[in-house]
Amino acid sequence: MALSKDALENTSEFVKGASSAHDDDVNLSALSTDERDMLRMGKLQQTRRNFGLLPLLGFTTIMLNSWESVFPFFLVTGFLNGGGPTLIYGYIFCFFGSLTMCASISEMASMYPTSGGQYHWAALLAPPKWSKFLSWLTGWVSVLGWQAGCASGTFLGGTIIQGLLVLNNPSYEYQRWHGTLILYAVLLVSVFVNTVAIRILPALEGIILILHVLGFLAILIPLVHLAPQSPAQFVFATWSNGSGYDDGLSWFVGLLTSSVLFIGFDGACHMAEEVKDASINVPRSMFFTIFLNGALGFAMIIAILFCIGDVDNALATPTGYPFIEIFRNATQSTAGATAMTSILIALIIFATFGYVASASRQLWAFARDQGLPFSNVIAKVDGRWAIPLWSIALTALINSLLALINIGSTVAFNAIVSLVVAGLFSSYVITISLMIRKRLTGEDIPFGPWNMGRCGLVVNVYALLYTIIVTFFSFFPPATPVTAMTMNWSCVVYGGTVIFGLIFWVTRGRHQWQGPLMDRHFAEQA
Repeated sequence: MALSKDALENTSEFVKGASSAHDDDVNLSALSTDERDMLRMGKLQQTRRNFGLLPLLGFTTIMLNSWESVFPFFLVTGFLNGGGPTLIYGYIFCFFGSLTMCASISEMASMYPTSGGQYHWAALLAPPKWSKFLSWLTGWVSVLGWQAGCASGTFLGGTIIQGLLVLNNPSYEYQRWHGTLILYAVLLVSVFVNTVAIRILPALEGIILILHVLGFLAILIPLVHLAPQSPAQFVFATWSNGSGYDDGLSWFVGLLTSSVLFIGFDGACHMAEEVKDASINVPRSMFFTIFLNGALGFAMIIAILFCIGDVDNALATPTGYPFIEIFRNATQSTAGATAMTSILIALIIFATFGYVASASRQLWAFARDQGLPFSNVIAKVDGRWAIPLWSIALTALINSLLALINIGSTVAFNAIVSLVVAGLFSSYVITISLMIRKRLTGEDIPFGPWNMGRCGLVVNVYALLYTIIVTFFSFFPPATPVTAMTMNWSCVVYGGTVIFGLIFWVTRGRHQWQGPLMDRHFAEQA
């Protein structure tokens, strides 16, 4: 977005530190909250602020996709590692853990509402000696997590469509590379919405929020009404460990299913520079979506456990997704199962719109501060659409490459999901730890309008413990014995990416990365 000459002059004075305290007060009083926040962080406004609270709530809510994600996720790891007790009580554990994590992230987002998110907060919260490296490392693993998250959404959209092909055409010969090609089609639609149709995205997210709730009812009602009912004992108390792990370890491994249902709420942070009143609306949208998605997701887990029917029959489905067989068994109709599955597919594809947007904005912000190879190219903003076009293109390319994993491994989905958890939760561990350190040492913290006050330390500690537990167990294979085909390869991809990043840091990154940069060069050119 083009700035007025006066705004540019004010920014230049602020960044250079040339104006007096009195003059700063006069200048700041004439600016909006968002403009003051951008000036305080030394950033120029380059994108349009199109999102209000409702569109942003739709954006974050559909990105979490909690109740929709229950269906493809619940038999992947959770049900295998404990059945109902893991899914239900693990969900409650993850809800409160995610709530404290969201509160911790919201507090920092209110302090520093920037698209950089975690790495920007790490730079400002860390001790000066470690600020440079910790902020870069946080940005690097956050990029990894968001890019993997983007790939998981398109993966689901593409492969569930392939499952419907199997359901409706038994003669169809299932090939994993077919699913990858359909994935690419889903990706193209998401890229189109984030580029050519970017101006309608905020309005579209508001509509999708309504569809998110209506779709919940459209699936829940026929499922509960038509499916055979399991006894309450099976749902709430029957422990079923088919993973090969010891029971205690199995429960923790099964937490991946529930924890991933709450991933994506911080997408609002990375859209902060496109949000009106970001220091208030970003925290509000994240908190509201945790409660909304938490309630809908919990209801759907209970419903599907009561309506699961023959578990072995569902697991043996040739579609690749047991929930499709559960739908068919409930409705006793291929057409009915297709209709219910199509609702899920539509909402999952809608979620990829937000993932592409958030992943590309986080990538763009990190490149803007010189955190990546070829940062000068990736950080370019298209003047006509006011969007980071190159970062969107790179996000699409990375998504396309990660999709190739699906061709070679039957557990690719679990690996990609685990990679999302490991990448994003690693960035949370760093930033929340730094906030705890700030609180314990009594250092001054420039709280924003949304903060937790005296409860902050307790919430931060709980969030940190939860995040570490989930991150550690996300690398475990879903079951034993482990073979090359059932291995959770996320640990290899995560480790390889971090090692590559550290090599880049030693050879070049530490020289070009100075932490979040003040936009001095833009102001001086104005």
